[in-house]
Amino acid sequence: MAASSSGSSPPISTISSLPKHFEFSPDPPPKISLSTDQYQHCSEALHFFKKKLSTRERIAQEFAHLQASRITPSQMTRSCKVALDGVNVNKNRYMDVVPFDQNRVVLNPCKDYRPFARGYINASLITTSSSDNISQFIATQGPLPHTFEDFWEMIIQHHCPVIVMLTRLVDNYKTVKCGDYFQAEDGPRDFGNISTVTKWIKTTDSSLLLRNLKVGYKEAEEQPMNVLHIQYPEWPDHGVPKDTIVVREIFKRVYNVPPSLGPIVVHCSAGIGRTGTYCTIHNTVQRILVGDMSALDIANTVTTFRSQRIGMVQTMEQYFFCYEAIIDELEDLISEMNKSNEPCRPPPSICLSPVTDSVTLAFLRNKDCSGYCRTANFHVSKKLPGLNPFDIVVDTCGRSSNDAPVDLKNMVLAAWVVSEKQPEYTKKLNHLLVPPLVIVFKKNCNRSLFFHVIENKRQ
Repeated sequence: MAASSSGSSPPISTISSLPKHFEFSPDPPPKISLSTDQYQHCSEALHFFKKKLSTRERIAQEFAHLQASRITPSQMTRSCKVALDGVNVNKNRYMDVVPFDQNRVVLNPCKDYRPFARGYINASLITTSSSDNISQFIATQGPLPHTFEDFWEMIIQHHCPVIVMLTRLVDNYKTVKCGDYFQAEDGPRDFGNISTVTKWIKTTDSSLLLRNLKVGYKEAEEQPMNVLHIQYPEWPDHGVPKDTIVVREIFKRVYNVPPSLGPIVVHCSAGIGRTGTYCTIHNTVQRILVGDMSALDIANTVTTFRSQRIGMVQTMEQYFFCYEAIIDELEDLISEMNKSNEPCRPPPSICLSPVTDSVTLAFLRNKDCSGYCRTANFHVSKKLPGLNPFDIVVDTCGRSSNDAPVDLKNMVLAAWVVSEKQPEYTKKLNHLLVPPLVIVFKKNCNRSLFFHVIENKRQ
């Protein structure tokens, strides 16, 4: 659903063919588990960003350069003709924040049948990648009362599974920042031919307001869409939150939604400052996780976003916040990975015991190798006929085979069999056991298995 060079929206037939049922939960999102490659990418990116943030003047210069390259009023007039057409002017909350003709969202069919309206809504398709693993966005303004139906038409036509709202309805008790297009606690709420129903509401400990909405045409035979509405009302206009925790919680919730479902709708009031900041954070971390290290160039990402919507990331404070939030999220991801790879703690009845030079271990590459396994230990003088052992992974002190003592290297004399279909091997193994040891298997960050040999004191 990326904006093409011609600026046309995806075909409606393509959008309607997407799956329309995705279940959202009010529970905390699952932790993101990193693969070996992802761990490496995150570590590399974290080192880069931390080093860069230590020279804040360099980041300030980046933003100053971005500001110096902003679109001029005359360029906007030439590039945003549909938005500035007299028939569409009242659909814009701010006259200096309108979508480019090239990548604007086009409603088709549109309830506004005036020919010059051309399916207009103040919303822009935002993307940096054609990859199916990278979320695309629709950046839009806070809906106006007379554009509520257009907004929901856009959600249905482009099958947008998530709406991220980064504003209050009213700021400082006086300035209207967004119309109330989403609250429907007292039953169905209709917008022309579209109906919305609230399935559940939850306020998280971090002040996020979550709503699971059912959205669909009133007389349609197909099931209504499932839409997650996330509101972060505490993000100040033209400013940044006091910390990055809540913004990163939004990312974690949205990250688990398959990008193939449709673009994520993000809006604040104008749809550029807070909206651009969130899109930059989300997009950068997500691209790092898929190994796209060009994401380290945040200035280029913002430049790309600004070529698709005017003024994305409005202030220098917001630009610095992008760096800070990305660093915090990378640190969190790496920390969780390190925690998950801590060695297994042995049960109280057993304790660690060093292995002797006369013992070597190996295992069959079997997906069932996990948890606490039966005893399996072999003297170097014994061999098992009929088995095809693989290379040693680590010695029992947790060192890799390359670091093992010389007389343990290249000794592949026996195999640990984990299979209910080979009981005859289990019998043979039992006859060859030296003083019983317990092997604890655990996946490490290299996706292989390592084990600790521990003495069984219950013998």
